[in-house]
Amino acid sequence: MKDALAIHRWLLSLQIHHEIVRLPRVLTSADELPEVLSADPATCVGVSVFEVDSRIGPEVVATVAPVGAPPRPGTVGGVLDVRRVRPAAAFTVNSATDYAAGLVCPLLLPDGLTVLVDERLTRIDGPVHTPAGERHTALRIDAGDLLSLIPGKIVDLSVPRPRGEPMTARLVG
Repeated sequence: MKDALAIHRWLLSLQIHHEIVRLPRVLTSADELPEVLSADPATCVGVSVFEVDSRIGPEVVATVAPVGAPPRPGTVGGVLDVRRVRPAAAFTVNSATDYAAGLVCPLLLPDGLTVLVDERLTRIDGPVHTPAGERHTALRIDAGDLLSLIPGKIVDLSVPRPRGEPMTARLVG
């Protein structure tokens, strides 16, 4: 499993300014970041993992979005134009991301994992917080730096779109 030290070393090697924050209490999921850090939920970033039935078969998809407004399965299904989308089980999250379920950091995700990034994150000017793979730490990093490091597509994950309507996306990372 990846942890805060792996993230810290990787960011240092890229010379990206960041901070590993020691939390005042244990974190069990990214949803708790705003409360634990007394931060705006719009600036706390979480990763949700879904299992989808695509045209080529079952697939795991990760979404990166503000914890205060996580994407719904229907929205993810509309973006990917797939019928069946369901939240992934903890075992699937752990094996697909190499992070503990609920504490997935949007950085250092496996290359083969499809990642969708909520376009609302592009509107944040300043630092964001995200889990760092451990219960006692979080990562504080500039939103622009975070987005530049996530290998995925920026898409609108705020509302469900009708099936068949084309997705507007741009590559990041």
